[in-house]
Amino acid sequence: MQALSLPFDPAGLVLDRRRGLSRQLYQALRQRVLEGQLGGGTRMPASRDLAAALGISRNTVMRAYDQLYAEGFIEGRVGDGTYVAQLAHIGGPAKKLSTKLSTGLSLGLSTGLSTISSEITGVTSSKKAETRALENLETHHLPPFRQGAPRAFRVGLPAMDLFPFEVWAKLYGAFWRNPDLARLGYGDPAGEPKLRQLIAAYLRSSRGMNCTAEQIVITSGAQEAIGLCAQLLLDAGDRVAIENPGYRAAAHAFTNAGATLCGVPVDNDGLDCAALAQMAPCRMVYTTPAHQYPTGVTLSLARRLALLAWAEQHQSWIIEDDYDSEYRYSGAPLAPLAALDRQGRVLYVGTFGKVAFPALRLGYLVLPAALVEPFARRRSVSVRHSEIGTQAVMAEFIAKGHFQRHIRRMRRAALSRRDTLLKHWPVGIAGIGPMPEVAAGLHLSVPVESLAREQQLIRLAEQVDVEINGLSSYWLPASPEPHAGLVLGFAAVDSSAIVAALARLREVWRS
Repeated sequence: MQALSLPFDPAGLVLDRRRGLSRQLYQALRQRVLEGQLGGGTRMPASRDLAAALGISRNTVMRAYDQLYAEGFIEGRVGDGTYVAQLAHIGGPAKKLSTKLSTGLSLGLSTGLSTISSEITGVTSSKKAETRALENLETHHLPPFRQGAPRAFRVGLPAMDLFPFEVWAKLYGAFWRNPDLARLGYGDPAGEPKLRQLIAAYLRSSRGMNCTAEQIVITSGAQEAIGLCAQLLLDAGDRVAIENPGYRAAAHAFTNAGATLCGVPVDNDGLDCAALAQMAPCRMVYTTPAHQYPTGVTLSLARRLALLAWAEQHQSWIIEDDYDSEYRYSGAPLAPLAALDRQGRVLYVGTFGKVAFPALRLGYLVLPAALVEPFARRRSVSVRHSEIGTQAVMAEFIAKGHFQRHIRRMRRAALSRRDTLLKHWPVGIAGIGPMPEVAAGLHLSVPVESLAREQQLIRLAEQVDVEINGLSSYWLPASPEPHAGLVLGFAAVDSSAIVAALARLREVWRS
């Protein structure tokens, strides 16, 4: 290394030149911040100086810095360089954090598994809880899950027209032409071992998560994963904090387990952790930090750390639904809560449905090690194990490099379709607010002046065969002032279909 005067000693930054250097540098610097080696206010070296000290290109350092900027770990001061951000938690100054998962969780019934699921082979709830759950289900109005061919602007669908079905068919055919008979009996209820290994490797490289294959349980989509968390970790009457507005299907999973829902406001920085701290303690919080559903905002780093501190203080669980984190249009995806967790309080929910197609029904949970066996046992009595063909083919799809290539293609397509929507969106329509900046995800939300105007715009859109969801339908029942808005997915159809749909909207809305 060259003898340069740097704000910190880079000697410990050992980089493997056979792997992505910018990702390694980003992860190493992030860990130093989290562990307190780089405290808030520390001046970062200039990119040119750090590159010279490490013997790497300046562009590599700049890419690592860009990701740290995006996640809020560092900040620029005009005319004065780059500094480590001041990161504070609820209830006091920032604590030293670790990216390691705890394996020493106490699983006593008071803090671990729900008492109603302590007998895994007979998970039941009281009649009172069942009645309350049914009442809640009857009164909760869900945003519609649309069926049929994709059309503009259906929410929740990726660019399914771009999936490499020929490649998938070849892999699927190869598996079934000469199957290994040992894999056709009763398999591991936690999922196909090879797929679990590949998911763990993908999460370590792309999401910065310190996880192993043994911590992963395969599910039939994100909804089953959320349902398992509700069944095993909640007792009847437990309080669950959930984003409001938020993903209402998750709310149904919690009410079905007999829980009481507690809506937490969402603002431009995501889940309002100050409001959460003022509430009575909750056993669990459900959040979509990478791209909040449905508002589209991202949970800031300060809020992420505050939420982890809250969970540690109250010995509560965090369900992190990372449903479309692959779609970020500037820099790499943000580090998930699970990558910052030091106490094993985060249960990470992932899905292939937003990269491939929802009908694939393939998702996964990343669990604290001590929870894997109870979750696998619960699956073993409900579905025994997942269908082998889809898991085995997805494992080959990932192992042969098709998955990563497809993600890159899908990200480019989603970006192009987003840009088309923003460019051709009708302006000057009465009652509709400005379009937001869209840095991630597959949908956006546009404010509307009133609930009446929201419903009118949706009805007019339906008359010209355009699908739009109302933001008001994502709020919990009895929310004091549900905000009005339009929620639009922009990935389901190609750019030409988007332009045509917007032309029809412009005409009907102006008339």
